[in-house]
Amino acid sequence: MFKMNVVRTLFALGLMIGCAQGAQAGLLDQVQKRGYVICGSNPGVPGFGLPDDKGGWTGFDVDFCRAVAAAIFNDPTKVKFIALSAKDRFTALQSGEVDLLSRNTTWTLSRETGQGFLFAGITYYDGQGFLVRKKLNLSSALELSGASICVQQGTTTELNLADFFRGNNMKYEPVNFANAEEAVRAFEGGRCDAYTTDASGLYVERQRLADPEDSVVLPEIISKEPLGPAVRQGDDGWFNVVKWTLFALVNAEELGVTSKNVDEKAKSDRPEVRRLLGFEGNFGEPLGLDADWAYRIVKHVGNYGEIFDRNLGDSSPLKIKRGINALWTKGGLQYAPPIR
Repeated sequence: MFKMNVVRTLFALGLMIGCAQGAQAGLLDQVQKRGYVICGSNPGVPGFGLPDDKGGWTGFDVDFCRAVAAAIFNDPTKVKFIALSAKDRFTALQSGEVDLLSRNTTWTLSRETGQGFLFAGITYYDGQGFLVRKKLNLSSALELSGASICVQQGTTTELNLADFFRGNNMKYEPVNFANAEEAVRAFEGGRCDAYTTDASGLYVERQRLADPEDSVVLPEIISKEPLGPAVRQGDDGWFNVVKWTLFALVNAEELGVTSKNVDEKAKSDRPEVRRLLGFEGNFGEPLGLDADWAYRIVKHVGNYGEIFDRNLGDSSPLKIKRGINALWTKGGLQYAPPIR
């Protein structure tokens, strides 16, 4: 009996190792042979994802996909962006139409356990709020009882809205739209009293109104919206590449390594910097990448703070403060496991 149990244990271990090796050589291998990453993106949120009339994409989520491409190919342009609506994004990821979903998507239990996804971390901590017209003279979301609310269907936004009004014993009239553009247009046209989405999106949409000063964002945040990139379950190797791309971005900022000084920092004697940039140990090998994978990310795309600043922060039209998206060393929540 003892010998039989040992055989079974060894067989099970063999299966586990075989599965892990198969995953390692799975999608990453396909992407490398194909020559580019296919990234599902939001085509309508300035600061996060937006194509121009020539097909060029910009945004915070877009730059994350470029960071993944830089890690793999040493070339951030090796990305094909697929524009996805909120309704279509999960089907596209499940079907394999895209390798990676980087599209202001909230990490929830049901999306991992029920839809077969894995979230590779939190790139942006957000929360849902309300945009209302100033003439309503409202100072709190708790004054919205009986209001009509424009909302995008097929999102966690719908569910949070229902929870908020039910939890506060308030009535409301949802006015549902297939996409954010239609919902905002309806709000601006007076079809509803308020528009609701993630707070970051509210500031973006307010800027696009004909007269931004006619509307105000109410102070309440009614939900937790941890936004991050998602991949399909079942391929640990690809999951690790995407996950550690995010961790490299955050660690680089914490260590003061930027796109401008990365070559100078490559001469550093600090063990943490040397490990990050691939000059001490080979931490790319277990990922299926070259030793300088993180150097490539920072050199071509920058660190987390640089990406935030140019797309969302002070160097962008949005001027969004880092807030809880600051590093943990500066009072925020951005924290990454060490590369060692």
